[in-house]
Amino acid sequence: MAEEGIIISGSELPIKRPREEELEETMAENNNGGNDNGVSLVNNGEEEQQVNGLSAVIPGWFSEISPMWPGEAHSLKVEKILFQEKSKYQNVMVFQSATYGKVLVLDGVIQLTERDECAYQEMITHLPLSSIPNPKKVLVIGGGDGGVLREVARYSSVDQIDICEIDEMVVTVSKEFFPEVAVGYDDPRVNLHIGDGVAFLKAAPEGTYDAVIVDSSDPIGPAQELFEKPFFESVAKALRPGGVVCTQAESIWLHMHIIEDIVSNCRQIFKGSVNYAWTTVPTYPSGVIGFMLCSTSGPAVDFKNPVNPIDDAKDHGNAKRPLKFYNSEIHSAAFCLPSFAKRVIEPKAN
Repeated sequence: MAEEGIIISGSELPIKRPREEELEETMAENNNGGNDNGVSLVNNGEEEQQVNGLSAVIPGWFSEISPMWPGEAHSLKVEKILFQEKSKYQNVMVFQSATYGKVLVLDGVIQLTERDECAYQEMITHLPLSSIPNPKKVLVIGGGDGGVLREVARYSSVDQIDICEIDEMVVTVSKEFFPEVAVGYDDPRVNLHIGDGVAFLKAAPEGTYDAVIVDSSDPIGPAQELFEKPFFESVAKALRPGGVVCTQAESIWLHMHIIEDIVSNCRQIFKGSVNYAWTTVPTYPSGVIGFMLCSTSGPAVDFKNPVNPIDDAKDHGNAKRPLKFYNSEIHSAAFCLPSFAKRVIEPKAN
């Protein structure tokens, strides 16, 4: 995530700023600055301020604005800011929202909320792991909140779960404020490595893992490497024959140019199956997020027809927390693309 400052002034409640590009300079003057993501945490009074006749300030609201989704933003009403600090890599914030529970924000971009995190964590994990028989060694890149670990732990066949997260503060904050997500760290099979995921993968012995799950932030700053060809080459090397990778792959509504590049790179590198899937997450930009699912050459992998269905297997599941989002029907539907995306993605994937 790009290292960009979040400005705080006055009240602890963040407020919403206008999203129109032509107002950016005026907003900066009125709000005494702002970060590149357009996130402002200032409060100049209870009355709405006006900029060029448009509503500019709504006290008590959080809104994320980024060049990754120009001209739009999703706002959440804030009840209280619970944590805010700058780590070595990014600004970390947790706030209590009015409708989505606690919210984790990194550099002004929502990473998860208590209400809808299940849609992301369950899908990015079970789409790949239910598609191969008896996964044993799994690597998670990113995912410092622990949600992917929680889902990987449902598979009784897994005997080793490695996670490499660059920002230790994300782990610490998640354990404190999101215990139902970070519960994944309690599993004895988990090995936490604090460091650069790219370097970790390069150092991994060839053919180590059955599955690699890349829970990355957007391709800005340090995370840019996780979307480029050399990184996918390292992933392929670290996987066994017929091993699988699932990586966060942006929104079909906002980032088709990025997705097109990802699909092209993956088709060159992964000699097995290459697929794109997607799901709904209300608090992510455009309300959807995609996943790139690929396999190495070896035993064939049919991502669309799971051989290891997590919702049906008796030896799977977590009695303490039933699945909230994922099921076999959702799995199959995730690979159904709208026509505009299908025309771009399928020719490159095939």
